[in-house]
Amino acid sequence: MSLRSRARAGEHLVGALLRMPGEELVEMIAVAGFDFVLIDCEHGPADVLALRQHIAVAAAHAVPVVVRVGEGDHGMLLRALDQGAEGILAPHLDDAAATAAVVAASHYPPVGTRGFATYSRAGRFGETDAAAHRAWYLENTLVLGMIESPVGVAAAAAIVGTPGLDGVMIGPSDLAATSTPDDLPLHVASARVNAAVAAAGKLRMDIVGTPEAAAAAFADGAQLVVYNLAHSLMAHLRLLRSARD
Repeated sequence: MSLRSRARAGEHLVGALLRMPGEELVEMIAVAGFDFVLIDCEHGPADVLALRQHIAVAAAHAVPVVVRVGEGDHGMLLRALDQGAEGILAPHLDDAAATAAVVAASHYPPVGTRGFATYSRAGRFGETDAAAHRAWYLENTLVLGMIESPVGVAAAAAIVGTPGLDGVMIGPSDLAATSTPDDLPLHVASARVNAAVAAAGKLRMDIVGTPEAAAAAFADGAQLVVYNLAHSLMAHLRLLRSARD
């Protein structure tokens, strides 16, 4: 089953957010039994060759990859899917028009405008049947977006109601950074977005730091959680270092 079909079936799925380069970390995430890898090409180096290598390593372990592209970077979105990513995460969605543009860029015609090619890695270098390839990606491409500003919070219902958008992840750091004392407190804004996601029957992905936070997110309605691997590794390294104190 694809990651999209598993999430839509109600499974609780656990992933790790990884900034390249880190092929061995992809392999370790897979061996540890994670459900997916989220590769960050927004804040991490957006190197397509390295991305292709990371996706190939994940595929060798049958672990799906979602790629966070840069804001409005539909070119990277196309290249990520052509290299075999099962989904994309688009940051900084503030309105339904931007969301619809992401959906269109993510899907082949007649649903969207994604350029069609079977000679990429996703098409097994031309060996896949063209009709089957298009049908699989139309059914299984996971399209997620991020709400990261008070403007996005205000437009949450319109964003999550966009046809073809599968789900939303709140970007808590950007939301906090862009909020002023006149805006909703972070916990209130997050609750408003999550309520809109639930009302629309869309998927919710939360970024978490601990297993306890992951369990709480699942209990609160999230279908996917993702650990910030850099944060987790640094916390563990600080713990190891504490032996000298």
